[in-house]
Amino acid sequence: MFISSKISARLKIIAGIIAFTGLYFAFVSGSNSREAVVADKSYPKVYADAGQLLTEKKRNHVEEYFRHLRRKNVFNGNILYAEKGEVVYEACIGYGDLKHNEMPLSTGSAFQLASVSKMFTATAIMILKEEGKLDYDDSVNKYVFGFPYKDVTIRHLLTHRSGLPRYMPLADKYWDRTKTISNRDVVGLLIRYHPAPSFSPGKGFHYCNTNYALLACIVEAVSKIGFDKFVKSRIFIPAGMTDSFVYNHTGMETIPGEIPGGVPGHEISSRGFRQIGDNYLNGVMGDKGVYSTVRDLFRFDSALRAEIIVSAETLEEAFSPGSPARSNNKDNYGFGWRIRHDMDSTVYHFGWWKGFRTYFIRDLAQERSLIVLCNNTRGISSSLLWDLIKENDSALIREVYHELSQRHEKGKAL
Repeated sequence: MFISSKISARLKIIAGIIAFTGLYFAFVSGSNSREAVVADKSYPKVYADAGQLLTEKKRNHVEEYFRHLRRKNVFNGNILYAEKGEVVYEACIGYGDLKHNEMPLSTGSAFQLASVSKMFTATAIMILKEEGKLDYDDSVNKYVFGFPYKDVTIRHLLTHRSGLPRYMPLADKYWDRTKTISNRDVVGLLIRYHPAPSFSPGKGFHYCNTNYALLACIVEAVSKIGFDKFVKSRIFIPAGMTDSFVYNHTGMETIPGEIPGGVPGHEISSRGFRQIGDNYLNGVMGDKGVYSTVRDLFRFDSALRAEIIVSAETLEEAFSPGSPARSNNKDNYGFGWRIRHDMDSTVYHFGWWKGFRTYFIRDLAQERSLIVLCNNTRGISSSLLWDLIKENDSALIREVYHELSQRHEKGKAL
């Protein structure tokens, strides 16, 4: 567990109010000037006490939140909650091997991110856009040879407005599942069978993994290196994400029984947990496949805030609704991030794939980040996470003020 040693700007304000209140009471109670100076010199201590106390209360609150879920046997995974760029709470709860209750989870445990991987694919495209190597409104045909659908742009892929068919049912129907499948193979299936699109490009919204598998193809076509290598060199390394990797089947002749690296995923049945092995679809990158830790995802979060990977201007467009005409009571989609309709400046993505459930929420206005990674299909109710990220600190601030006031009164009595 990690507790921040720094105090946020908000805590400074709280501590200032408390310190001012103490000086005010000293004045109205008739304290002489020497006592007022003493009270003034106590400000740093009051400031530190307020910051530490609020951080501890916040940490304890989040900790009890997840311990309650663990006691009900509905949570197994890793959590990180941060505010103002500092970790408030981090914990590893449960096991990597749920079938035997072995391999206790650690901060280095890497989880399959499932669709949370899409934010890295979008970031790779944004990097190439900033370098002038592509444009969001370029046609996909420009980069993917033989692509059989006209008028589909990179922007359509990013925002899920291409109307393209899902590649997974297509592969299940026509591909030999004993053999791995690559992104190029997916393109080959689209060319050969050419299933009908759901709608014309730009005329609707349809969340579809095909879009992000194709974006990975575009990254490779433009950068001239493998998608996994590009993400490692241009995102993971600059962000300091030392425990992250993009899993794929490049160079493999057969599909491994177990995925090398990372914790295994599990599904639950009436007989308990069962580990889920590798799958032929794991050969496709871009729509899934990134393995990472809660700490590495926090490093990615920090790198985005610090503009280490792409600029704030680029991110502003990525966090803008890709479907402006969509109903106001529905969440929208930008570039690799969903946009919460009822929360100002809040972006997120959830994932679900082969025994993993993942959650990454960023409240940009309040500078709050919540990362939860689970290695079983049970996961956690997203409504509980939204309740946590939306919580107002007013009650905790009142507790801090009350406790410090009591300390002050006890000090006077002595």
